[in-house]
Amino acid sequence: MKRSIIAIFIGLIILTGNVFAEGGSFGLGVIVGEPTGISAKKWTGNSNALDFAAAWSLDSETFHFHMDYLVHNFSLIQVDKGRLPLYYGIGGRIRLAEDNANDNSNNDDFIGIRIPVGLEYLFADAPLDIFLEIVPILDLVPETDFDFNAAIGVRYFF
Repeated sequence: MKRSIIAIFIGLIILTGNVFAEGGSFGLGVIVGEPTGISAKKWTGNSNALDFAAAWSLDSETFHFHMDYLVHNFSLIQVDKGRLPLYYGIGGRIRLAEDNANDNSNNDDFIGIRIPVGLEYLFADAPLDIFLEIVPILDLVPETDFDFNAAIGVRYFF
């Protein structure tokens, strides 16, 4: 029974792709870079969105969660098909360090402010987007520190 429901759901997604491309406001996909994990986006208006990610940093062995409020500028870059907005925003992140008693490195958890800037390509004929972003981060807790994240990703919109 579960397999039948999953097969029907996947079939509906494939058959109604154009409907989702025109009206889907929630996207789910992957983000690859620093950190790497699951990315989600919820459009809240014509040019505003909330962006979320739950990801793992392979470099520092930490778990990241972030949420950003984004504003998209669709008039800056014009393309023949699809749309290519520049986006920018502000948000927050929580970075949870792996607890390892045998390691002498700093295992503190961090809370910080993110200022993402990126480019996103919204396909005209598919419910997909791809994006590239650079994110300056100002950690505030447990100490003030400056960092950068950068990533690429893809999302499917429902």
